[in-house]
Amino acid sequence: MSEHRINIFLRLRPTKGQICKYEALEDSSKIVIEVPKENMAQEVINNQKEKHEFSFNHIFDRETRQEDIFNKVAGPVMNAALDGYNGTIFAYGQTGSGKTFTLTGGPEKYEDRGIMPRCLSMMYNQFKKRTDYTYQVHVSYLEIYNDSGYDLLDPALETQAKSLEDLPKVSLMEDEDSNIHLRNLSAHPAATEEDALNLLFLGETNRATSETPMNLASSRSHCIFTIFITATQVGSDVTRKSKVHLVDLAGSERVYKTRAQGDLLNESKYINLSLHYLEMCIVALQERRGNKKHFVPYRNSMMTSVLRDSLGGNCKTSMIATINPNKDHTDESMSTCRFAQRVACISNAVKVNEEVDPQRIIKRLKKEVADLREELALLRGGDEEEVELSEETFKHLRSKVDDYIKDPSPDAELNIGPHMGKLRYC
Repeated sequence: MSEHRINIFLRLRPTKGQICKYEALEDSSKIVIEVPKENMAQEVINNQKEKHEFSFNHIFDRETRQEDIFNKVAGPVMNAALDGYNGTIFAYGQTGSGKTFTLTGGPEKYEDRGIMPRCLSMMYNQFKKRTDYTYQVHVSYLEIYNDSGYDLLDPALETQAKSLEDLPKVSLMEDEDSNIHLRNLSAHPAATEEDALNLLFLGETNRATSETPMNLASSRSHCIFTIFITATQVGSDVTRKSKVHLVDLAGSERVYKTRAQGDLLNESKYINLSLHYLEMCIVALQERRGNKKHFVPYRNSMMTSVLRDSLGGNCKTSMIATINPNKDHTDESMSTCRFAQRVACISNAVKVNEEVDPQRIIKRLKKEVADLREELALLRGGDEEEVELSEETFKHLRSKVDDYIKDPSPDAELNIGPHMGKLRYC
């Protein structure tokens, strides 16, 4: 088991308005935001300080391409997941700062693909290169709307349910080892990249979005797209199981700025409350560094319960903070940067998730017993009576041999029984 510090990244959204004064320092690892005293808003806590410096693993300027962000933020996490480590990538920032675009991408250009589709593409390309392993992939898509969980991939959305509220809610179950299990959340097999992308886009179309004064298509919920990877080395009974959470958090926002009313106001309350609970967990994890028994309030909200491993658990986690450098949003940008600094103080204890698969051991032992029985039957003469094989038997044997040759699985077998005539023909 090794210690892994959460990596934090910052992305500046392109904007047409007047931008605040900022500069990146030391090879894009530090940013200085300048807040002139005469323009200070009431939200800025330290009104005696004009320049605020924040450190990140990397800062992406307004012209950065999606591919560069993926390579820096998500590439190392996905490579680790293929080696058996859990991973999480989550985006945090105010409404309209570019979180969803960073994670899912834009619909107009192929190069605008976000982190999620690029992760799937990279994963399946790596499967083709790692020929000494066999892989199985399942995906799930959880939406947390007003602190209630819903399955975005529930088949009932296409047939029976008219909205998410008509579906059974996803509920949390905790076992005696403090592991979280999600009831009513489906996990769908994805044998190919196309299958996985179709499931991703299906979930995206079912998300809750609304038009707000700050964003025409604002995400009104937290969404967690999870990839479950099971890897088994050829000829081994050891199985590696890892999972990757790709988390699009709803935007933090000041209600007086959004001028929200009615349902939008109610959604904003739940969004801000869940983000407040997230910050409480992060502050508690900071304080726990010197005292391992310090209580961390994961159970305060559904989101923090689901992300328990990602924050302070067995997981390699990266956070990308997004800010709008428009001068009107300077206070929100600084709030996002301060949140990221607190996240950077958290360390996770990570390990490879390996376990011996009893089903594979049983299957292997059964095969060994069957092989030994066939060898014993041959040594005893088997059912050997030199009877001429029929043409129908020849066709059946040819078919079995062809299927065996075409089967790409390393566990493929050619079973024809302890019959010397059939063995000679094959």
